[in-house]
Amino acid sequence: MTPPLVAVAHGSRDPRSAATVRALVDVVRARAPGVAVHESFLDLSEPLVTDVLRSLYAAGHRTAVVVPLLLGSAFHARVDLPALIEDVVSSCPGFVVRTSDVLGADPALEAVALDRLASAPQRRGTGVLVSAVGSSNAAANAVVASLASRWEARLGLPVSEAFASATGPDIPTAAAALRSRGARHLVVASWFLAPGLLPDRIARLAREADPQAFLAEPLADDPRVADVVVARYASAVSGLLRQYA
Repeated sequence: MTPPLVAVAHGSRDPRSAATVRALVDVVRARAPGVAVHESFLDLSEPLVTDVLRSLYAAGHRTAVVVPLLLGSAFHARVDLPALIEDVVSSCPGFVVRTSDVLGADPALEAVALDRLASAPQRRGTGVLVSAVGSSNAAANAVVASLASRWEARLGLPVSEAFASATGPDIPTAAAALRSRGARHLVVASWFLAPGLLPDRIARLAREADPQAFLAEPLADDPRVADVVVARYASAVSGLLRQYA
C-alpha cells in the first residue's frame, strides 16, 4: 500500500494561512496521483497532525509519511513535531511514521522568492530585506542570512536578512542598516509560505520605514512549492523501502 502523505504546517489564528496551506495541498494532490494526501497542522488550525495520523491508523494504514511544510529546521521541526508523532506511534502498535526533511532553502523555493521580486519598481538606491519568521535556533537563522548574502551577489544590491520575532535584526534595524549603505527604497522579499500575522507585522514595519516599500507575496501559491513537497515525500518513501528491504 502506498503510504499516505501527511503535509503538516504550523497553523495560525489567521484563516488566510490555513486556506493557503489547503490550496497548496490541492496542488500536491494533482502532482502525486495515486497518493492519498492530507493537510494537517501542529497547532491553532485543524485538523491537527495527531488526529490525521490516528485516523489513518484506524483506517488500516500501517505506514505514513509526514512532510513538514516548514522553511527552517528549528524548534517545530526538531522538537514539537517528533514529540507529537511519538505520542501517536506509542499508542498505535505497528504504526511506522517517517518524517521527511523540511522544505528548507531548496533551490526551487529560493527561485520562487527571487521571482517574486521581478515586479518590484526599478529604482536607484534600492535595498532588499529577506524577511523571515526568526528562531531561537542559530542554524535556522543562518540559512536566511546565507540567502541574503547570495542574493546580494546576484542582484548587485545591498541585501539584509530581517526577522519578525525571536532574533535580530528586526525590520527597523535591518532597514536602517541598508540606509547606511545608501539604500533609499525598500524591497521586502518573503521567506514565508503563507500570509498571516507575522508577515503582516513585517509589512507594517516595512511601510513605516518606507511608505512606498515593495512587499513580495509569500511562496506557497507557486506550483514549484508543491513539487518540492512531492520530492520530499518521494525521498522519504525511498528511505522506508530501504529500511524494510
